[in-house]
Amino acid sequence: MLGLLAEGADGEQRFAWLEQWLRLAPFDARAHARLLTALASCGRIREAEEHLAAARRQFEAEGFDCAPLHAAWHAARPRTQTQAGLLLAATGDDAKLELPGTAARRASLAVMPFADASTAPGAGRAVADALAHDVITRLAKLRCLFVIAQGTMFALHEQSVTPRQAGQMLKVDYLASGTVRRDGSRLTVAVEVAQTRDSRIVWAEIFEHEVDDALLVLDEIGNRIVASIAGEIETIERNRAILEPPDSLDAREAHHRGLWHMYRFSKADNEQARHFFETAVRLDPTFSRAWAGLSFTHFQNAFRGWTERGPEIDRALQTAGQSLMADDRDPAAHWAMGRALWLLGEHDQAVTELDQAVDLSPNFALGHYTLAFVHAQSGDPASAITSSDQSRHLSPFDPLLFGMLGSRAIAMVRLGQFDEAAGWAARAAARPNAHTHILAIAAFTLALAGSLDDARKLTTAIRRAVPRYGIADFLAAFHFEPQGAALFREGARRIGMA
Repeated sequence: MLGLLAEGADGEQRFAWLEQWLRLAPFDARAHARLLTALASCGRIREAEEHLAAARRQFEAEGFDCAPLHAAWHAARPRTQTQAGLLLAATGDDAKLELPGTAARRASLAVMPFADASTAPGAGRAVADALAHDVITRLAKLRCLFVIAQGTMFALHEQSVTPRQAGQMLKVDYLASGTVRRDGSRLTVAVEVAQTRDSRIVWAEIFEHEVDDALLVLDEIGNRIVASIAGEIETIERNRAILEPPDSLDAREAHHRGLWHMYRFSKADNEQARHFFETAVRLDPTFSRAWAGLSFTHFQNAFRGWTERGPEIDRALQTAGQSLMADDRDPAAHWAMGRALWLLGEHDQAVTELDQAVDLSPNFALGHYTLAFVHAQSGDPASAITSSDQSRHLSPFDPLLFGMLGSRAIAMVRLGQFDEAAGWAARAAARPNAHTHILAIAAFTLALAGSLDDARKLTTAIRRAVPRYGIADFLAAFHFEPQGAALFREGARRIGMA
């Protein structure tokens, strides 16, 4: 009915009917085709390209086939080649269509149902199927990978398709497979991830547990598998992007190049990261992760005192808002907003956003870490310790590991556990990318624990990097409650940094 109304209408009324149709049926390819045709006929090519990119990401997130969208645009677009019109020629239903330079194609992954390798036939079948289902669901919730729907994977498995054949058929970048072996009360899960283009194994791990509570064991193993797979693939994509010529990057590659620089935590690298994230969102305005990364660069500028704090907070908030508008189910979008709100001193609102991030994806390590960061300073220090431990459990080699360790140390200082806090803070300061504020946490905490010689060594390192750094700089960066601020001020006093 709405389609008929749109067809009989002119001008903006036509678009109003089409938009209403899409609100009621967001995955109706006919509605998208009508809108693309209408936009193209009016010469509104950029709007059509942006709509196509947004619709494609929406369809991918829900596991729907994007081919009808591309076919509709191919038919509707002007004969002159537009950026989105540079679709790869496709023959056959399984052809892989891309939008070079416009939409950010996420790295794609297929997870095969795990094989039952138990000595007793069928003993681990139920566990294997449940684990594969859980891993697929959790990876999809992270929103950083395009994950093939479980129905497709189980159907291929039932047809005795091998993992290698599945990877070739689906044309994915990565393929995960594994085995489950149940022997009495012992459960062993072996998992590996391979690049499909060369069959090279990029990650493999074996998990062994006593099966006291099957559901808890599956949850524990599932958490570790999901976090490891996501982390390994991001590292590979990040390192690959840094080798590409800067002027040839698509949105996804620009985003990963931005991450490479962002995780170096220097002022120069932060500027490079900002540049590449801006490139990514220019190429694909619907790329929520790139907006979140851009917000983090503004957060860094404010937190580290590299530029004027007020305008950078505004930019961190604005770009976090863009990330939420692009995809409010992306945990990274809520993470970015949580950090920006923390900069404003809005503790409760920040915690609400960060809670939303981990609710959307319990395996989102950065969400757990940032909850630890916020609670450690002015919230519940016991909750901060729990969140810190969870973040490190999910991502033990994370680029932000220094922050996870440092947040735990801050929480323990507030609990009066100075000796233990000093150990965690020293571990944070030993990380190769630890910045000045992390060194300061360690110096002040060691001083509180009575390790003055070690604290003074860190003081020398801090002053070498920032000659006039003192407790005022430290307290201006963080948001401590009064008792916590007094404790760190005392630590600074003991080593001459008050």
